[in-house]
Amino acid sequence: MSNLWNLSAIAPRTDIVLAGDTIPAMFWNAVAQRGPKVWLRQKDLGLWRSWTWEQTAQAVREIGHGLIALGFAPRETASILSNTNIEWVLCDLAVLSAGGVANGIYPTDAAEQVHYLCEDSRTTVLFVENEEQLDKALQVRSQLPPLKKIVVFDMEGLRNFDDPQVMSLDALRALGREHLAEHPQALAERVAAVKPEDLAILVYTSGTTGKPKGAMHSHRGLVYTVHGYNTLIARDESDECMCFLPLCHIAERMGGEYFSLYTGAKLNFVENPETVPENVREIAPTVFTAVPRVWEKFYSGVMIALKESSRLQQAAYAWAIGVGQRVAERVLRGEAAPGALKLQFRVARALVLDNVRKLIGIHRARFLVTGAAPISPDLVRWYLALGVPMLEVWGMTETCGASTGVPAQRIKPGSIGPAASYNEVRLDPQTGEILVRGPNVFMGYLNLPEKTAETIDADGWLHTGDVGVVDEEGYFRITDRMKDIIITAGGKNITPSEIENELKFSPYITDAVVIGDQRPYLTAIIMIDQDNVEKFAQDHDVPFSNYASLTRAPEVQQLIQGVIDEANKKFARVEQVKKFWLLDTQLSAEDEELTPTMKLKRKLVQKKYAEQIEAMYR
Repeated sequence: MSNLWNLSAIAPRTDIVLAGDTIPAMFWNAVAQRGPKVWLRQKDLGLWRSWTWEQTAQAVREIGHGLIALGFAPRETASILSNTNIEWVLCDLAVLSAGGVANGIYPTDAAEQVHYLCEDSRTTVLFVENEEQLDKALQVRSQLPPLKKIVVFDMEGLRNFDDPQVMSLDALRALGREHLAEHPQALAERVAAVKPEDLAILVYTSGTTGKPKGAMHSHRGLVYTVHGYNTLIARDESDECMCFLPLCHIAERMGGEYFSLYTGAKLNFVENPETVPENVREIAPTVFTAVPRVWEKFYSGVMIALKESSRLQQAAYAWAIGVGQRVAERVLRGEAAPGALKLQFRVARALVLDNVRKLIGIHRARFLVTGAAPISPDLVRWYLALGVPMLEVWGMTETCGASTGVPAQRIKPGSIGPAASYNEVRLDPQTGEILVRGPNVFMGYLNLPEKTAETIDADGWLHTGDVGVVDEEGYFRITDRMKDIIITAGGKNITPSEIENELKFSPYITDAVVIGDQRPYLTAIIMIDQDNVEKFAQDHDVPFSNYASLTRAPEVQQLIQGVIDEANKKFARVEQVKKFWLLDTQLSAEDEELTPTMKLKRKLVQKKYAEQIEAMYR
């Protein structure tokens, strides 16, 4: 197996690869250790620009001194309102180096949300990406007395803009250079004064059930957890990673920025969320972490491309993926593949599978990591059949990211793996709720001691809200969120996520919400994959004028009904979806129905589309 998958290259590391007991201490040690080596890469005007550790340090130093010159004090909060880019990382590290608290705000948040997050965190400096984000800040700044300064990354369209409270990032760096010349040790003294127990970052939860809550993480918790990540799946300076998920989400902040800071793996920033497929092929990451929506999109792209290929190509793919699946099943059973099958697999890779991997951009990947939402076990098997292990991790904002992880040597599709070595995980014997305890668990919710007490019990166990089971090998499996489990009118307990995952495996379905609590049967609200369904409509001469008319076309309705019929075959009669409704609005990250990781918000969808749901039960 190892010579087919090179699983030995995914061995955990328990040694400390970079000293430092706070994030800024680790960063400045990394600069001293790695100086001229490249850390960050970002595409600018069609060309990739590299940042060495020394260049990164110079920018962080200037921004940090600029903050001190503005009067930014230790333990004050600075917020960053921007898409994922290098400037986000520079400002984050500068704020932490200056002894402050760094908070991220999603660029899709409305001005009202920006106001709430800045007010709750008592933000004194707000970094914004561009004119669009600046407009939000200007709308609410009069309601934010602690706010001293707004700093803009990209001044395009703002050349003649003049406001004493607003300055460009370039101007802040220039101010920092002046301060550095007069007080050369000021930032270093701030870094030395930061203590491991100090609050480092705030990560606000999505707020699907009320106002967002600011999860507090200390430097000690962050450093402890990045050390732990290397015991799950090690990275090193030879690895190429891709940074594209929101940096205000715990997954990219920990698994992207801080883990790469610790290990020295290169971080490549995509141009924007729409260019992810193109950028993946350019970067060809050796380690690739993404949410299920991304993995589903890649699979869908391959399936659509296959439909357009010749019969010979389709037959070659069917044979090659069949060989890959036979090898994958042996790997999953822990058995060695016989010599003849190994030879077939090498031929299958050379003729077909390696081309599929290049089409996606995962041809150099040692492994893939999926998390933040449940994924179809069949999708995990498909990537494994291509010859790339896909490892599922599970965690949450409050656990500082991953708490469990599937080891490459023992993959179980559908499982989130055993507890990571750096924390304890167990099930509540009464409810089956997954509980977590360890130094990675957060400090609590900002300004909400009652909510903190509800979430962390007297024995230090974090109540996650996820319900699961555990097998004899200690592998956990999420069955659902406690609040999402459906109890039908007939009293049957149903796990909607399993049915939803089966539906999302189709290239024509992006997301689904299964409904049926206290109802006689199950129904589903479905979000179609626009690109793939449009392609289907064009290929079959289905007339449509816009997105809404596409969802209402009888041929599209029949297409989705066919997907549901196939999925229903895998479930008992009481678990089968009887009716569905296609969302007729094209949703993006800006819409309230979607989380930042592009999942439909179950409760909000059920509330907003209550009329359509009721119609399915008439």
